[in-house]
Amino acid sequence: MSERGTKDLLGAIREEIKSRFESQKRVLSFREYLELVREHPRRHTRDAPRYLRDCLDYFGSYAIDQPAGRLKRWKLFDLDFGDGEGGALRQRDRLAGHEAAQGAFYRVLEGFERERRPNRLVLMHGPNGSAKSTFVACLMGGLEAYSETDDGALYRFSWIFPRTQDGRGIGFATSSDELGQKDSFAHLPEERVTAKLQSAVREHPLLLLPRDVRQRLISEIYGTKEVSQAAPDWVWAGQLSRKNQQIFQALLTAYRGDLDRVLAHVQVERYYISRRYRVGAVTIGPQMSVDASERQITADRSIESLPASLSALTLFEPYGELVDASGGIVEYSDLLKRPLDAWKYLLLAIETGEISLTMSNLPINAVMVASSNELHLSAFRQHPEYNSFRGRIVRIRMAYLLHVRREQEIYDGQIVPQIPKHVAPHTTYVAALWAVLTRLNRPDAENYEDSELGTCAAALEPLEKADILADGMVPSRFEAEQAKILSAGIGEIADEASVGADYEGLSGASPREIRMLLLDAATDPEEACLSPATFLARLSEFCARDDYDFLKEEARGPYRNHAGFVEAVRERWLDLVETELRSASGLIDARSHLDLFDRYVTHVSHSVKKERILNPVTGEEQDPDVDLMKSVEDKLDVDHAGSFRNELLSAIAAWAIDHPDEEVRYQELFPRYIEQLRQAYFAERRQQVGDVGKAVIALLEEDESLDAEQREQAQRALSVLTTSYGYQRSSAKVAVGALVAARYRN
Repeated sequence: MSERGTKDLLGAIREEIKSRFESQKRVLSFREYLELVREHPRRHTRDAPRYLRDCLDYFGSYAIDQPAGRLKRWKLFDLDFGDGEGGALRQRDRLAGHEAAQGAFYRVLEGFERERRPNRLVLMHGPNGSAKSTFVACLMGGLEAYSETDDGALYRFSWIFPRTQDGRGIGFATSSDELGQKDSFAHLPEERVTAKLQSAVREHPLLLLPRDVRQRLISEIYGTKEVSQAAPDWVWAGQLSRKNQQIFQALLTAYRGDLDRVLAHVQVERYYISRRYRVGAVTIGPQMSVDASERQITADRSIESLPASLSALTLFEPYGELVDASGGIVEYSDLLKRPLDAWKYLLLAIETGEISLTMSNLPINAVMVASSNELHLSAFRQHPEYNSFRGRIVRIRMAYLLHVRREQEIYDGQIVPQIPKHVAPHTTYVAALWAVLTRLNRPDAENYEDSELGTCAAALEPLEKADILADGMVPSRFEAEQAKILSAGIGEIADEASVGADYEGLSGASPREIRMLLLDAATDPEEACLSPATFLARLSEFCARDDYDFLKEEARGPYRNHAGFVEAVRERWLDLVETELRSASGLIDARSHLDLFDRYVTHVSHSVKKERILNPVTGEEQDPDVDLMKSVEDKLDVDHAGSFRNELLSAIAAWAIDHPDEEVRYQELFPRYIEQLRQAYFAERRQQVGDVGKAVIALLEEDESLDAEQREQAQRALSVLTTSYGYQRSSAKVAVGALVAARYRN
């Protein structure tokens, strides 16, 4: 690019940045800021809890329909802020699941708004690796994005002391100054400013007004704009910090009580939440440290030229993590790992809303969130002083996920992007399924008010329970009435073990362990892709090592049999591959068994009513097909055809009454019969499907013994596997090879 072209480009960038700077109202005088407050009073009089709640509302929410019921999810936790590549990168850090915890946290913020200040510590507790830190990190990321919007604008103030025309001192709007009494120094160019003193705790600019004047102003503008909520205590009754109060009083004395001339020294500046620079978003580790303190600033050379009324003051300013977090959120990571005396000050701070420092009290304007694992929380609850803290802490449980698809989202978002090789279909599903199986508790019939539901729930195998929680899929082995009871009771099944000390999701495999296994399997140099087969091999070795507490648990019937779950998951993977191969082979129509059942019902209905049926081919009426009905009943192992047919039609009639104007959904009404027909239909073509699978393997191994027909059929199946199911040649070879070896060897 030529020198002229570079200058034009830089000029365009300069103008864009300048325009953006001005549009964002980055620097204002106090009067200009006051106009913003009058225009949007609620927006510009918020404390940290209201700001965080508004942030959640700004990004919105949506409903998620799950088998256990409808849940509300806040979009903030998806980290999709629409900012191009940056937003795409954030997707790796999004929060998977935990909608109940999101709702609980939002209700806590609503409570803070009613109380007009954050008066409790939010304690996120759960097993290690249950996304407690991810939850808070999403909140911080949302605050960062929100602070960039007009709705999320945040302001702090600084004291500006200008140089006089002769350059020898500080301007106090005397006759020698070029500024009048009602003007402001806020917009002076940098060369005219001798000293700038920022508010370390980012105090609200309205705190510069006397409390009674401020309260009248807020009442007036709230009434004008019909703001129904009361203003938060931080703005309504708050006070300036000691340093700013000293400066304010010194200027007020110097100007003989002229408030306009005092406020001329105020520059209101927009700021933005930033985790990197610790502005309004701070994480405090479990190390022993002081979270806030004070330091003297009068020795600072930047204020040597202050007038005598100010330079004579001993000015102190607070600093530390709690100061940095002002206006946003502070996270105490693994709080209960700290000795109690190291954070006991929070007891009084939560109660009073202030932290006592050496020279002053620091007001708390931050949502305080802490995290802890269950082991440390259990020990804390035994401490003699626990009762003193209990009323000042609100607990939100973060258990391991029990929904396979939500668990899979973790690995799809966080692990797959880090793996440089092809990840075969179903790999992350297999990992998620095994993890969830290790966390499930055995249902106890005594925990259910409905004894029939309790009996059905107690009969669920671990894999069946995982399916019913994730997809609402009732096992086909249950009778129609039992299936109906289970479908209606999924919410109760999900809630059964969610209370008590040994709640479901407390133990089992952590996403951290699964992440380790996936990444380890991906490093195998002998494998061209990361496949379920490689992962399951690592998983078997992992279970054999017995290094983790959950692996040492005794099996509870079929539950907690973690090594046995490896084989169960392997069979589920092969089921999925087999279904895909059936479809890819072109030999089996996925709806054939449903169409067969539909024709069977039609013929049975006419047979019971002793009616003839129209043949759609010949257009002539004929008797119901006895051979068709007998063939289907043989596949369903029906002993007494007459009673079976009557019960079938009665069930369909009842469905029609409950679902008028809807087609009968046979898979929902008769899941066991449909599955039996599906298996029977497949069994008739099993050998053909196996032959196609063997041909696909031979094709991938470049076996020249395939004849033209076999080669064409194999190529057609492989094309479907790659284009429709996401396989590559390497992963198709592994999947189909494992299926053929396990189920089609003969």
